Amino acid sequence: MSAVSDRLPAFPWDKLEPYKKTAAAHPDGIVDLSVGTPVDPVPELIQKALVAAADSPGYPTVWGTPELRDAITGWIGRRLGAQGVTHRHVLPVVGSKELVAWLPTQLGLGPGDRVAFPRLAYPTYEVGARLARAEPEAYDDPTELDPAGLKLLWLNSPSNPTGKVLGKQELTRIVAWAREHGVLVFSDECYIELGWEADPVSVLHPDVNGGSYEGLVAVHSLSKRSNLAGYRAAFLAGDPAVLGPLLEIRKHGGMMTSAPTQAAVVAALGDDTHVREQRERYAARRTALREALLAHGFRIEHSEASLYLWATRGESCWDTVAHLAERGILVAPGDFYGPAGGEFVRVALTATDERVAAAVRRL
Repeated sequence: MSAVSDRLPAFPWDKLEPYKKTAAAHPDGIVDLSVGTPVDPVPELIQKALVAAADSPGYPTVWGTPELRDAITGWIGRRLGAQGVTHRHVLPVVGSKELVAWLPTQLGLGPGDRVAFPRLAYPTYEVGARLARAEPEAYDDPTELDPAGLKLLWLNSPSNPTGKVLGKQELTRIVAWAREHGVLVFSDECYIELGWEADPVSVLHPDVNGGSYEGLVAVHSLSKRSNLAGYRAAFLAGDPAVLGPLLEIRKHGGMMTSAPTQAAVVAALGDDTHVREQRERYAARRTALREALLAHGFRIEHSEASLYLWATRGESCWDTVAHLAERGILVAPGDFYGPAGGEFVRVALTATDERVAAAVRRL
């Protein structure tokens, strides 16, 4: 076991525990804006769908029910503008983090293969490369990478942690470069429903991919848009030549989304109203926190989308974490996402209205 665990970095969130204790000692309680886990109720229509499917004694299928695949393809066409999507173009997964962590291994990557991801990025991209014994590599502009040995290119728009959005022209340029060099692109688009000052575009859009999904796969999650982090519900969409073999591998591995969860996802993807209502909640929290942080002396960069504000006071991120913890506010240090985040903190919008109001008062 140590041979595997020794390849991985220390689990970053453990380093935050002392600051969490400090924040929790505040007389009015902690305001936890660190992890970014949803706190609002699961919409009632989704709960009802889950309960209605609770009597599911048999094994679910890895590929999901036809109804689930219909729901995914319908949503991709309606929301992302994708064209010609069939069941062969989609694959349910057991939450997006599982997929990110194990994708390089499932693709058969290993020593000598390179996996690239943004300089500021979700740490699990690197973890996935290290689990497969592939070489992790951070980039500023992926088209400046040496394509030799580059087997997997992660895009992330809107970005976690920065909220940065890659525009249509930028995505088109990157996709063209990747195809020219035979590099597989996985685009993490889990925050695509949460654009504030930008309208995020998917690599599945024909203006980006020229009407072909060759070499492209998009990753989507229901955790944030539908408050379903506890359900572990996500899916892939894109190149059937990639998803077909992945489906076979995942069948052997028993990587099945539970039958009740599949039914819940059908309900969630078929309803846009609850997504709009949740967006409105996050928009109000974002406005309140953004104004309070700016008034407190912070500078906010990017943050045009996603569930976070990427903020700095021009000092070590850990000094900022300590400063806010003394006020009962817990945030994530920017260096969790790479050394380039050393002077930033990530402030999540995922707290109740009451707790956000408390943070605003303290700031």
